[in-house]
Amino acid sequence: MSDDVQDDNTSWEERAALSQSMYVPLDLPIDFEAFYLGHQEAFHDYAEVHFGTRTAAEEVIHQVFLEIHAGWTELLSAGNLEQGAWAIVRRAVHDRVELEGRLPAFVINGPIAQALAATRDRMQTMESSSGLYEAIGQLHGSQFEVIVLRYVLGYPASKVAWYMGIDERTVGHHIRRAKERLRVKLQLPEDRKKGDQ
Repeated sequence: MSDDVQDDNTSWEERAALSQSMYVPLDLPIDFEAFYLGHQEAFHDYAEVHFGTRTAAEEVIHQVFLEIHAGWTELLSAGNLEQGAWAIVRRAVHDRVELEGRLPAFVINGPIAQALAATRDRMQTMESSSGLYEAIGQLHGSQFEVIVLRYVLGYPASKVAWYMGIDERTVGHHIRRAKERLRVKLQLPEDRKKGDQ
């Protein structure tokens, strides 16, 4: 027997009962389970864009779902479950990145460069993405969220609206404002279509 087993003061029966408890299904509300199944992929994708690894994303999102579960009744009664849950995700991701004292992974090493390259024309970045990641990283609040969800992760506006708990027209508004901020930040020329109207 190894030393670590000999030093363990628990009996074989206690260890067996403990290992069996791992297989006992959790008593979770069915609506929470449905929420988890419907949102966990997007939450993990969002976190992975920021951390650069699926492992770190899973750690943080696991904690997020524990927090959501702990406040499930309050989130349901608040009236906008998706918006409240996304607020928890954003805070947890932001706190972890800040705790690590670094910029989000997409700013540091560009693991999503291909996705951004595909949307470069929509974001009016012209011939160069120099400074684009940093400019996106400097967007605040909803503008940052819609750009990441819509262009980086590739979700349609309707899905972004659903995830954020806002109207699809509001998503469009945030996208237009974010694009304008990016245009100014990257010192790109003003869209000529606006002047022609």
